[in-house]
Amino acid sequence: MAALTLRPLRSGDEVTAARWGQNRDFCLANGWTPGLSERVLCRHWLGVMAGVGPGFLRLGIEEEGRLIGYTDLADLTRLSGEFGIALGEPATWGQGRGTRAGRLMLAHAFGPLGLREVRAEVHAPNTRSHALLRRLGFVRAGEGEPEPYRGERVAVLRYRLTRDSFIP
Repeated sequence: MAALTLRPLRSGDEVTAARWGQNRDFCLANGWTPGLSERVLCRHWLGVMAGVGPGFLRLGIEEEGRLIGYTDLADLTRLSGEFGIALGEPATWGQGRGTRAGRLMLAHAFGPLGLREVRAEVHAPNTRSHALLRRLGFVRAGEGEPEPYRGERVAVLRYRLTRDSFIP
């Protein structure tokens, strides 16, 4: 299997992200609004790449020189952050790339960033994301407020992972 790397977002990535945004399944799985124009999606991504503040880090997931997704740490403080991840093309789903990229981001979170805890939230019906978090070592930590997901209001399950329990 080809090596994955994490890297800062760069010029041209907005075009790739806009292509992902044309896929309804991707949009619904990741909380994006389906049917947005390429122009709107590119403008949004240019804003993300320009930086959304010190409490947010988004890195591109690259395989063989090609951007295939992204991973986030949001609500960053000195000690914690909230993990997120998305693979852009459904053909890349279910093959271990999310697990590999997630481990890279968590190693960055617990290593250079020095975080002690990383949290995550997942919509209850999103079985793939629950499985990914468990593979990464996250444990259930309660429920959040229900949110819209794929057109209906669903429970949100919370997870957490500590530096001491993370296995790279």
